[in-house]
Amino acid sequence: MDGVARPVSGLRRKGVLAILALHAGTIVSVDRLVHAIWDEHPPATALNTLQRHMSYLRRVFGVRDAIVARPPGYALEIGAEATDAAVAERLIRQARQSEDSAANTTRLRAALALWRGPALMDVTGLPWMEEQSRRLTLLEVEARHALIEARLALGEHTELVPELRRLTSEQPYHENMHGHLMLALYRSGRQAEALDAYQGLRRALREDLGIEPSSALQDLQTDILRHAPSLDPPGQSVTVTPAASTATVPSQLPLAVRTFVGREAELARLDAILAESDPARPAAVLISAVSGTAGIGKTALALHWAHRVAERFPDGQLYVNLRGFDEGGSTLDPLAVLRSFLDALGVPAQRIPATVDEQASLYRSLLAGKRLLVVLDNARDVAQIRPLLPGSGGCVVVATSRRQLTALVATEGAHPLTLDLLTWPQARYLLAARIGGHRVAAEPEAIDEIIERCARLPLALALAAARAATRPHLPLSGLAAELRDAGALDPFDRDDPATDLRAVFSWSYGALSPDAAHMFRLLGLHRGPDITAEAAASLAGLPLSRVRPLLTELTDAHLLAEHAANRYTFHDLLRAYAAEQASRLDDHETRRLAVHRLLDHYLHSAHGASQLLDPLHVPIEPAQVQPSVIVQRHGGHDEALSWFTAEHASLLATVDLAADAGFEQHPWQLASTLTTFLLRRGSWHDHTRAHSTALAAARRLGHRTGQAHALFNLGMGHARSGQFDDAHPLLKRALDLFGHIGDPVGAAVALETMSWIMERRNRLPEALREVNRALSLVQASGHRAYEARFLNDLGWFHSLLGDHHQAIAHCEKALALCQELDDLNGQAATWDSLGQAHRQLGEYQQAITCYEYSLGLYRELADAYNEAITLADFGDTHFDAGDPDAARLAWQEALDILTRIDHPDAEDVRDRLDRQPG
Repeated sequence: MDGVARPVSGLRRKGVLAILALHAGTIVSVDRLVHAIWDEHPPATALNTLQRHMSYLRRVFGVRDAIVARPPGYALEIGAEATDAAVAERLIRQARQSEDSAANTTRLRAALALWRGPALMDVTGLPWMEEQSRRLTLLEVEARHALIEARLALGEHTELVPELRRLTSEQPYHENMHGHLMLALYRSGRQAEALDAYQGLRRALREDLGIEPSSALQDLQTDILRHAPSLDPPGQSVTVTPAASTATVPSQLPLAVRTFVGREAELARLDAILAESDPARPAAVLISAVSGTAGIGKTALALHWAHRVAERFPDGQLYVNLRGFDEGGSTLDPLAVLRSFLDALGVPAQRIPATVDEQASLYRSLLAGKRLLVVLDNARDVAQIRPLLPGSGGCVVVATSRRQLTALVATEGAHPLTLDLLTWPQARYLLAARIGGHRVAAEPEAIDEIIERCARLPLALALAAARAATRPHLPLSGLAAELRDAGALDPFDRDDPATDLRAVFSWSYGALSPDAAHMFRLLGLHRGPDITAEAAASLAGLPLSRVRPLLTELTDAHLLAEHAANRYTFHDLLRAYAAEQASRLDDHETRRLAVHRLLDHYLHSAHGASQLLDPLHVPIEPAQVQPSVIVQRHGGHDEALSWFTAEHASLLATVDLAADAGFEQHPWQLASTLTTFLLRRGSWHDHTRAHSTALAAARRLGHRTGQAHALFNLGMGHARSGQFDDAHPLLKRALDLFGHIGDPVGAAVALETMSWIMERRNRLPEALREVNRALSLVQASGHRAYEARFLNDLGWFHSLLGDHHQAIAHCEKALALCQELDDLNGQAATWDSLGQAHRQLGEYQQAITCYEYSLGLYRELADAYNEAITLADFGDTHFDAGDPDAARLAWQEALDILTRIDHPDAEDVRDRLDRQPG
């Protein structure tokens, strides 16, 4: 609408919009919409939910009649060709009906330009949508094939050869595509290459599928052999180039991976580097240094690209595997490589000098003025590469290594290109290319698990695909189960060391210094998604000054990646290998002490941060920190919040690590430090998981204090997320345990949380009674900050009971005490309570001012849930004051937050908006 992008949130809302857009201008019945969105199991509220989705989409469009209700359903009125799909289908249909190759080429190119990625990717997971996605994908494939046929008819055979080579590499069994390649080569005067393309396909079909090429392709081969006039382009005849002379033009590239997929950005980068080269200028040679971890696909990328551009290098292609990380240390000497290159360039043996410098000089002289591609694969270091570099422009070198070839970038001007793991779509395409798209589409959940277990590592995915290909009649869920049940690396054991992941990883690990190897092993004990240098130093028990060079060595070897400043990670299979090596080479006590130091780093750093977020969360007392542990210090609330944002995933993983390792205090204390951060973000699932783990660990060890804290935090999380029936019994058990261990603050806060539940159940007198009990406990023990908190609670409940003046009196006492103590959390809550009381008294301007103070503080504290609840009340106040526009703005903002954190209160706010439409 009006050319402005308008984001739509929610899978099913996007699904509704997609269905209407695919049928733009026609009525889609309610039954069809419900079936497409919920399949065979729609909820009882499906019709009401569908109506809300329509209201939401109208608001997004900003035009109420964009979606109109017409029995028996709805229609999207946006014009006949307002969607890319409609335009593409019209262009392809016109091309089918026309014999004008030039016009069809224009139409099909325009249609294909409308595909900007897999169709309907935003609504994967809905079966009807996946069916439509497959239909549109087939339409795209049809258009690509039709475009090739149209271009062949126009005589663009020479231009098509590189693209057809790429397509036949990606689709090794597609006979029509191979036929197009054969025809394009033949019409380009390259009869021998056309016949060689046929023989390559024939071998693949025989060896892989046990079949022969179709009769049509066999007839095409026969026609090429006898120069049949029917193969000539209209109005032209083909002149076949005679065989080349006996002069040596090296063509050493090994066979490229037939099922190479993805890496579009990397291939584009290499293409850009090649485009920069100018054979007419005597500039320095252009080099690309491709690096990445073991099994990431460096060689596959280099060879795939080299084959794509081989025709750009008429003087040939040189290739060598430098074996920089092969088993047994069999690294190739540059002298031996130079000798083999000189042989390939036709230099007689008696003319080859003895020393490496003389050979390198002769090699550079031979390449001067030539256009030649050199692929130096699997280099150990820059010293192995330098003698093999040409000395002038015209040649291009691609070097691959498991190490970052920084010196090559600095001194020779190489273009660095580091490979990362495949994306999820690329991993799916790889599996589809190897085992068939129909098998991938039939078992999407199994495919997702296979990709996850393979850590999106190309080598691991290729091994899993090979196993699936040998069992074509068995379900992929069986392979997923094997990967799940076996050890992380066991499914990738192979007799061939080149494809055995343990062996492949060991070649990089074996090249490390002893200290870096020990650091690598210890990092395998850490379970979080990444680790800082400070945490790594604590894990190793070493000062930062000694750890940073070790981390640099690991990143240079691509056994570790610094994916953000001071944040290091490796994929799950490398983690499993590191942990295996730690278990094999480091004794139990060494590993346990390292884990203890790591836990202390996270616990003491998180404890300080949580105190800055909310000093009134039930206090814990961590044990004294271990020697050699670095504790992160935080300069204030914002720094603490940023630290939690960066570290919360590692902290959650560390709770599990502490529990599994049998530590007594760390599981429940780590979980407790996370509570404020997780609840403010609305991370209900993470909060429940952490405290459930902590509770199980405390029960296993009979630790009553740990049980009390875990029960309380679990109950508070359930209460904040609206699961009151689950929350109350947990809080009751926590209250009893706090009483037994003599913790009045814990008991008081449990009582306060129980009062929230009683409020939601409309049992206000009981809620008031529980808050009075909590207030008595903290007054008796002299906790003034908690006294302020519970005074505010008293004011809130008095207001709900109708005594608004008494409510204001209690809240003003609470506010003064919170301000004296600089308690921002208490001030935010109290301003909210004051806003409620003034609103009930009809003092709307005072109420608005109070809510504005509260909202400002909740935003400063990054407390999403309480910000949303205050916004909802803020909207009610504006509505009561006669300002419905301001009310709708506040309600919409509240709804956006509650939807984002998946809170059930979102429905109440949505109802307010629906009752007062704009």
